[in-house]
Amino acid sequence: MKKKILILLIGICFFSTGCFGNGKKNVLKDFEKKYKDLKAYQLEGNLEILNNEDVYQYDVKVSYQKKDKFNVSLKNKANNHEQIILKNENEVYVLTPSLNKSFKFQSEWPYNNSQVYLIQSILDDILDDDNRTITENEEKYVIESSVNYPNNRKLVNQVVTLDPDMNLKEVKVVDEQGTEQMKITFTRIDLNPNISSSTFDLNQIMTEKAPTPTPTPTPTDGTTASPSPSSTPTPTPSPSPSEQTGSIEDIIYPLYIPAGTVLTNEEKVAKTDGERIIMTFDGEKPFLLVEETASIEEEFSIIPTYGEPYLLIDTVGALTDSSISWSSNGIDYYIVSDVMSQDELVDIARSVAVIPNSK
Repeated sequence: MKKKILILLIGICFFSTGCFGNGKKNVLKDFEKKYKDLKAYQLEGNLEILNNEDVYQYDVKVSYQKKDKFNVSLKNKANNHEQIILKNENEVYVLTPSLNKSFKFQSEWPYNNSQVYLIQSILDDILDDDNRTITENEEKYVIESSVNYPNNRKLVNQVVTLDPDMNLKEVKVVDEQGTEQMKITFTRIDLNPNISSSTFDLNQIMTEKAPTPTPTPTPTDGTTASPSPSSTPTPTPSPSPSEQTGSIEDIIYPLYIPAGTVLTNEEKVAKTDGERIIMTFDGEKPFLLVEETASIEEEFSIIPTYGEPYLLIDTVGALTDSSISWSSNGIDYYIVSDVMSQDELVDIARSVAVIPNSK
């Protein structure tokens, strides 16, 4: 009789959520089996990024193909500004179709830090953390693990939600207090897609997405129109002619400035294709902030860029050891300092959160 009871208890144990931890181990094993060696996948989702009291939302679309090909489309829901992070076997690009530009990086992206919208990154972070936790909550599994965001030390953990079939439903990235800083909700995941080779073709993507050039007006007297001369040369010549996008109506000041640092000089400079504002901050943490009107290239331009692609609130910028640059709502921003850490540069950049007006 005792032997029968013991066998019954063992059976109940194995069919429940985990005597001896077997339930948790099976969740991890099943999750890894489903996503570990994918030849290709496509996914879509809604990404939210918290910045103080503001929430920035993106439509995210990802296409992946084995042999290191990624296409990540990030479209800002507030202004429909789309950027694409593209990686083929050899190169990494950030495409900005609205400006007809592509920024070329010498980068290890996406393997040099966590990526909340890539399946490989989510899985790797879980497997790399021996202290991960797995819980069952209302017929869903929740896995919490550490993450690796070297340029944003505030992000420490990810909370991954799976359904009973191990389908990814949601990933949150939180700070040390458990406060949500990023969240992606997956709306579609296809693990057996038919992906066209053009998905990873730089020129093909830009041909499809680049803005339609504005035709040059023809004078009524039959003569050929020519650009007006300018006495102020462009400091850095563009690789092709550019279309003026406007002037800066409101100067945007950072809401965060390091202690012991103040604005000491502000200068507006005319460009042949717009305006530039140069702000000098001196003190314990000196830095330079430049804001200028962005230009739309008439011909598709590939611009070599130093640093790493960095998702900064409402856009993808470039982060180096001493600078951060990005474009937002028709304005190019550039912050440089030879004494600040990357975290400090990012904090200032994140504080330039007021949407500028252009005309």
